[in-house]
Formats: sequence, C-alpha cells, structure tokens
Amino acid sequence: MIDPRRLRVLRAVADHHTVTAAAAALYLTPSAVSQQLAALEQETGHTLLTRSSRGVKLTAVGDILLGHAHAVVAQLERAEAELAAYADGTVGEVTVASFATGIAEVVAPVIGRLRDVEPGIRVRVRDSEGDESLPMVLDGEADLAVAVEYRGAPRPDDPRLTRLPLYAEPFDAVLARTHPLSGVGRVALAELADEDWIGQHPGNPCLDVMLLACELAGFQPRLAHTSDDFRAVVALAAAGAGVALVPRSALRGMEHRETVVRPVAGPAATRRVFAAVRRGAEEHPLIRPVLDALEETAAGLSTD
Repeated sequence: MIDPRRLRVLRAVADHHTVTAAAAALYLTPSAVSQQLAALEQETGHTLLTRSSRGVKLTAVGDILLGHAHAVVAQLERAEAELAAYADGTVGEVTVASFATGIAEVVAPVIGRLRDVEPGIRVRVRDSEGDESLPMVLDGEADLAVAVEYRGAPRPDDPRLTRLPLYAEPFDAVLARTHPLSGVGRVALAELADEDWIGQHPGNPCLDVMLLACELAGFQPRLAHTSDDFRAVVALAAAGAGVALVPRSALRGMEHRETVVRPVAGPAATRRVFAAVRRGAEEHPLIRPVLDALEETAAGLSTD
C-alpha cells in the first residue's frame, strides 16, 4: 500500500528539483525527505529518482507515479472540502497571495464585500509577485493566488491547480513629455526600437509582457534601467531615461506632469489575471465564497 503522505513528498521534489528545497517547502529536514522517498521506492518496487550535481530528476516510472500523486492529492483536497462543508465551516481564515495591483483591483474590494455577506471568513493578504504566488499555493503557504500569466507558469490544464480567469488589462506606453512621439494618439512600438527601455527585473511577469510585445513588433528592447516599482519606472521615464510599458491599473492615481501615457497601436501588450487554488479545494466552504467574490469584482472592472 502506497502512503499518500509520501506522494506529497514526491510532488514537492518534482516541483522544487532538490531534496533541500522540497524539505523547506514541507517543513521537514532533508534527511526526513530522503527517508520518505526511499520508503516510497521500497513500496513501489521502482527507482523513482535520479540524482546529479544539479539536483534530482524523476525517472519514467517516477513521472507515472507523479500523475497519480496529482490525482490523489486533489481528491484529498476535495475530501477536506466536503468534510468542511458538512460541518458548515464558514468561519476561518483564507490566505490570498497576490501582486500589488491585483490587491488594489480585486482583493481589497473582495475583503469589503465579504465583510457584509460572509463575516466569518477572514482574508489574510500576502503581497507576492505573479511568479511567487503560485508556488506559495502549491506549497501550502497560501490558499489562493491572484496571479498573471508568465513564461514558465503552470499551464491552464496543470493537474495541481484549478484556475478562474478574472480580467485582462492592457499596458500603455509611458514617455517623457518632451519625447518626439508624445503628441501621437497611439504609439507603434516599432518606432521605439532604438530607445533605451525601463523594465522590471527578470522573473517579473510584466517584463515578459514587455519583451513579448517588443518581439511581436520586430525588435529586442535595450533594457537600460530596471525596477519593480511602477512609480520609479514612471519617474525614470519623466527624467528622459527611457520609455516603458506599464499596466494601466498601475498608472491610476499617479501624477503625469512630466510624462504622457499613450495606448499601443497594433497587437496590444496585455496581462491576463486569474485566481488559482489547489485542485480539489475550489469547493471548500471558506474558499468558494472568496472565488465567487473575486469573479464578481473582476466582472465590474473597467480598463479605461
């Protein structure tokens, strides 16, 4: 009989690629993780992992077992959800990991909405970039993520997660008021091919959106300045240090005395925002109201 607890260990190792990182995610020691994996190999009668200086990799048999691990863990999440529903568990805490503008756009309004309709549900927010929030959900550090599409993100059909589309928003071009293109109605990115650019640090999903948009326009941007703070990005653009693409929601409330904000002509630079929970947990009586409130809040958003 395979111990399902060891399947969680196998999945953590597959997600993190090293025993040490998997142990940290599971709050275990590396030796405990190694012991669990050895016991799992003994239970199955197969070698599940190969080890190298770069970490660990699943064997073909390990990949087969991983697929079953996803199904088993999802079913356990459903069992917990049904048991909580049976007990009418509408009192408790839900941890939501979200990037900053996602917090402002949908998470904060949801907290206000739930206070009236589900006063027993407490939402705890953790500010996390889009590429950080999904691993937090998978590792059990958060119950729900508000995230964006990015290169390397789990696919929509990933068996570990259930996703709910929320909204899409365009990126606008931010130029110094003295820029030669500041007077045009829409900016064609190809006309900015020779400019210095201001972008985010590698790993930030907004950088991926900018790079893809420039690629579609036929060039690779010359990234001269990096900051994950959009106010800093706009300040650099105002100083004439470069041009930038910034999500429209991040520009709300900023002063633009020294910059102009223009929509992009041609294929739009867009980020797509979604909510994600561990597969099987979507009907948990604490999580379902939060998902519903996120969907209702997102439906009322305007990208103007």
